Amino acid sequence: MAGCRTDCVEKPFSIGFQKFGRFVGKHPWWFFICPLVISTALGTGFYFLEDMEANNIEDQFTPVNGPAKLERKFVEENFPLNNSVYSNQRLYTMGEFASFIAVSRDPNIFTDGAIKEILSLDKKVREIKHSRGHEQLTYEGLCARKSNKCIPNKILDIMNHYGSNIDQTELTFPFFRFGFTTIFLGYSVGGVNVSSTVIKSAKAIRLFYSLKEGNRSTTDLWLNEFLKVFPSNQSLNFITVTHSTSLSRQVEFEANTRDVIPLFSITYVIAIVFSIVSCLRFDCVRNKVWVATFGVLSAGLAVLSAFGMMLHIGVPFVMTVANSPFLILGIGVDDMFILISCWQQTNVHARVEDRLADTYKEAAISITITTLTDVLAFYIGLMTPFRSVQSFCLYTSTAILFCFLYSITFFGAFLVLNGRRENSNKHWLTCKEVPEDCPVGRSKWYDLCCVGGAYDRHTGAEEVQPMNHFFKKHYGPFLVKPWTKVCVILLYSVYLSISIYGCFQIQEGIDLRNLAADDSYVNRYYDDEKAYFYEYGPNIMVIIRGEFAYWEEKNMLDLESCVEDFKNLSFIEKDIFTSWLKSYKYYGYHTNLNLSVENVFKTNLSSFLRSYSDFKQDVNFTNNSIRASRFFIQTVNITTAIDEMNMLNNLRDTARRCSVPLLVYHPVFIYHDQYAVIVSNTVQNISVTTAVMLLISLLLIPNPLCCLWVTFSIASVIVGVTGFMALWDVNLDTISMIILVVCIGFSVDFSAHISYAFVSNKKPTANEKAVEALFHLGYPILQGALSTILGVIVLSASKNYIFRTFFKIMFLVIFFGLFHGITFIPVFLTFFDFFSSNSGNVSPQEKRALENQAMTNCQPKNIQEKAIDHDKQIYDNHTFLPDNQQLFPTQPCPSVWTLTVNTHPTQSDPVP
Repeated sequence: MAGCRTDCVEKPFSIGFQKFGRFVGKHPWWFFICPLVISTALGTGFYFLEDMEANNIEDQFTPVNGPAKLERKFVEENFPLNNSVYSNQRLYTMGEFASFIAVSRDPNIFTDGAIKEILSLDKKVREIKHSRGHEQLTYEGLCARKSNKCIPNKILDIMNHYGSNIDQTELTFPFFRFGFTTIFLGYSVGGVNVSSTVIKSAKAIRLFYSLKEGNRSTTDLWLNEFLKVFPSNQSLNFITVTHSTSLSRQVEFEANTRDVIPLFSITYVIAIVFSIVSCLRFDCVRNKVWVATFGVLSAGLAVLSAFGMMLHIGVPFVMTVANSPFLILGIGVDDMFILISCWQQTNVHARVEDRLADTYKEAAISITITTLTDVLAFYIGLMTPFRSVQSFCLYTSTAILFCFLYSITFFGAFLVLNGRRENSNKHWLTCKEVPEDCPVGRSKWYDLCCVGGAYDRHTGAEEVQPMNHFFKKHYGPFLVKPWTKVCVILLYSVYLSISIYGCFQIQEGIDLRNLAADDSYVNRYYDDEKAYFYEYGPNIMVIIRGEFAYWEEKNMLDLESCVEDFKNLSFIEKDIFTSWLKSYKYYGYHTNLNLSVENVFKTNLSSFLRSYSDFKQDVNFTNNSIRASRFFIQTVNITTAIDEMNMLNNLRDTARRCSVPLLVYHPVFIYHDQYAVIVSNTVQNISVTTAVMLLISLLLIPNPLCCLWVTFSIASVIVGVTGFMALWDVNLDTISMIILVVCIGFSVDFSAHISYAFVSNKKPTANEKAVEALFHLGYPILQGALSTILGVIVLSASKNYIFRTFFKIMFLVIFFGLFHGITFIPVFLTFFDFFSSNSGNVSPQEKRALENQAMTNCQPKNIQEKAIDHDKQIYDNHTFLPDNQQLFPTQPCPSVWTLTVNTHPTQSDPVP
């Protein structure tokens, strides 16, 4: 198995990239300027950004073909709205309304001071006017009506009637007999303390101001004026007030884009600073400051080009897409580190086009596999039924492709231009030629600032960075100590245990309150609503579909049995039940009608419905045929996402079991539908993505055993991210679902190459292999992880849940991926080393001879003659195996993405 190679794709791919790199090296200015021109042209697509914004919450964050949308269509067709007889419970949408909740500063809101302030606010609302040309928009003109009067807040009628004596009145809850009518107070009075149905105290009052349906542009103007009535609570002494409207959630969600723009600016600065610091060299010639800057610029151009092209094409721009630039910046900087790392291993005396050719040959599979895994992960995300996820995946995958293209064109061209400067031994800032050796008598500051061009005298490449030495001399040896391995195993056991526990705590679905900023007035309203009005949930329609013989006794028994099944559900209030059929039977009983006869049933139904206008909206009685009808049941104690999911599933299951053709509906079900698909879609996407990642790994990584470790890492990281995100108060929703898929791509990035570097190097023992793999890959892994985390870390300061969730999950993905790459996998590999017998065939004498040969081949003749003991000592600490098929011996690219670690046969290689 050690000799098994699958390089039929990898080898020609690397050679092709080598040729392309040489072509770019010969014509750098074309490849430098063309991406700038293309980005400028495509960037004009941002002109259409405002037109392409698509932030409708229902359209973007609910399943495209969710069952509730089909149910709503049925309700809309069979029970059309009647604005002259308004009924809130009979709406098939959330309606147009304004609302405020008054919370008493004292234990009881039924005090004279609190009531006066509530009535004063109500008066202000009713007096709201908005001028539109010569027209005055008033509440009286826009309100929803019944019996030609605005729908009243009945609790206000009660408060006005009893006045200051209301605290001495026995108000019953939830129903109160007021005059000749019975009023339901469950939605109006909250935080109640009841004794035998009599209210002893209440903490909150909620008022609704319902508006007519069908004239959105006009009602929105009035609703905006309503929001201006509640700037603060400073003038209120007895109550605090929170408020909301039917358009508030949408408006607040769209306002979140303003939160992102300054964060991206900060991220860009952080990325540039980190890249410069990472590429900083105490050598005025080899310094990579400009290289780092243009590397970040390359990622920025990728975002500009991709987004501009998508906007030109007409792809909707959704709020979730605003997360993409942060991710692309991290990925782009990763590619930059790969190319810089490989460039530094080329021979500094070679021509720049040859150096770029060798760089591309080493980095070809590296950056290609990361691009393929990430892009395919996002394209697989297009399978999800959420448009917000689809837009995010399309924008992000396109940006990653541009990032890849600009890395091998724009950034590669700049590497060549910078390489020409280095070949001339010119200063990185002044571009003036400087000496390689410090003249006698000059100070250390002169040596630091005005002397440069150093390189490794044995390899001909740039000098190895101190962090690589840290992994070889300190971290690697520490990690392979026996007691350290035991600690790592214990640590992994703890990690896995906590992760599995967290997986069982995960909650599904996105809470709609999280679509607004944390400090939004909408969230304060939702907090009060949850605190004081949690007891009574949505009033559910139960719809009898199609024609049904209501007059036949058997059918009625079946229907009554189904009704009892609904009433027996734990979250249904049995005593609150609204049914036209029950009232019609009562009507028939008192008028001596035999409703078991079809003709009598249908003949008298019309007169009954004329007498009871509300019920007229519950029966589709057309052409002497009942096409559909509905009744209503009341839910209680629906407070959490789990309650909402269980409610929806149980209601639909109950309707499905009934022998009568039923469906259940409430406008909020449109949003609850996500619970039905979120888990299945997540599992589907992860499964497909994992299979695709393994296929890519088999094709591009020339060692099948690595695929086993890729599989292990993918499973381990996904379990860890899922478990810990649940413990970090992150739900499994449309945002976290797609990042879990991306998690697979990053798992491949961190795991595949460290395991392949382990099995491919020729060290005789497993511990030495682990140390050598960390020497080559430890620092680049760390750089790549830090660059990605820095790309998203500013999102942790966002006031918006979507952006914070993106940061949390990306942080978990990168942190756990990093820990697997430089801790868990290297240790586990030392226990499962199946290659020692083959890798240890070289005797110490042969090994020394190879090393000496490598040193001789790597040194120019004049340098060989000047070799000193100090250089020999450095060489002894860092051995290099020769590559007999290369003109210029180059060190395998020390990158987190290195795949071709000496794939050419050597004396110790088993020939495939």
